[in-house]
Amino acid sequence: MTAANRTSGAGVRAQTEAAFLAGGRGLVRLALVALGAVPTVALPILAASFAGGAVNSMLDPYDLGTVFTLLAAALAGAVTVGLLVRRVANRTRGQLARWYGIRLPVEYDPRPALERDERGHWWTGYSYHRSHGVAKLAHLLHWAARDRATRSEIAWLVISPAAAAVLALPVAGLLVGGAGYAVTAPVEYREYGPIDPAGASPLVSVVLGLLLMALGVVLAPYAVRGYVELARRVLDQDGRASHAQLTKRVAQLTETRADAAGNQAAELRRIERDLHDGAQARLVAIGMTLGTIEHLLETDPVAARELLSEARQSSARALQELRDLVRGIHPPVLAERGLGDAVQLLALDSALPTEVCVSLPDRLPAPVEAAVYFSICELLANAAKHSGAEQVWVDILYRAGNLRVTVTDDGVGVADPSRGTGLRGIERRLGTFDGVLAIDSTSGGPTTITLELPCELSSPRTSTSFAKA
Repeated sequence: MTAANRTSGAGVRAQTEAAFLAGGRGLVRLALVALGAVPTVALPILAASFAGGAVNSMLDPYDLGTVFTLLAAALAGAVTVGLLVRRVANRTRGQLARWYGIRLPVEYDPRPALERDERGHWWTGYSYHRSHGVAKLAHLLHWAARDRATRSEIAWLVISPAAAAVLALPVAGLLVGGAGYAVTAPVEYREYGPIDPAGASPLVSVVLGLLLMALGVVLAPYAVRGYVELARRVLDQDGRASHAQLTKRVAQLTETRADAAGNQAAELRRIERDLHDGAQARLVAIGMTLGTIEHLLETDPVAARELLSEARQSSARALQELRDLVRGIHPPVLAERGLGDAVQLLALDSALPTEVCVSLPDRLPAPVEAAVYFSICELLANAAKHSGAEQVWVDILYRAGNLRVTVTDDGVGVADPSRGTGLRGIERRLGTFDGVLAIDSTSGGPTTITLELPCELSSPRTSTSFAKA
């Protein structure tokens, strides 16, 4: 045997040993994956069965067993699932790090503390509750539903048992089937002889069984890799957004940018029209009046004095129109004192009695303040014109990077964005800041319209106040 042949044979043996070692590791890891999926499925079922059985045995004599049994089983199963969510995800992250060096950092959104407002209600981040226990549960569920890491862990809890079964069962079938074929065929041949003259010999059966087992060993690492890749896709927070998500986001930004540009152009046209038809016309008339006065000073002083009085009144009206125009562009109180004081002043001028509750830790960015202010102006005007209400409540609240404004009236209800341009204009105005408009209006009232938009605070000033108008 030449040196080249010996080298080639050693290389083949090394490759074969490496393949079987990799297959052995794959089998062990696949077995760990499959065994880890068992309690994920079994524990919630056992907890629900135990709780349901215990409640049923206690309440069966009172004919109340069915309803409370189902409630107890559902509650026990849900609690068990909640306890398993993070444990299963952390176990999978540990397996990925140990086996392949894949580290999936996890970062949970901070959960803001429950806050109690001036009226004694607990604020959960999206709703008020009188009971602290109910508020705490609602707060937890709301946070879990919005936290991206928790949502991915819940998805993995559902997906992982099915993935483990789909990937492990074929490999297990090859191993068990091959072992059974290799062991039982020679035994049957020795006990019963060749019943089928054309049947395979025991040696062929053994070889075929061993080949099936070898195929299972070879496929095991690939099954584990598939499981790992699936886990990485589900649990990886840093993964890139899908093409569909990016396309949708680009379309949304394009639409909101077009709306913002259109609104700006419409606002400029309105300002130009108001100046042309209002203050500019009055100033031109004042100039003509002053020219007439100049000619009358020597010939008719009495008429000149009358024209001077008219010119003074016209200049006062022109100044008031300019002030109204400036207030419509950006009210001075909004720029000087912020959204809360501006809305309280707006409530004083409202046609309906309006109660305002403001809880703003700091000043908001000027564009956000302007958008929310003019949205509230539109809502108060709509309530006065169309709702038939006797009272309006405005609640402005900032919590955890989110501004929430609620405008409620006790009118007839049935507010519909499709029946006018006001609510659609508010939607477009808020859309520029990724804000949303929610309407809760049934026949007979009341009507509650909620504006919600994400924003950061601007300057350090605390304002928590109530006002009635």
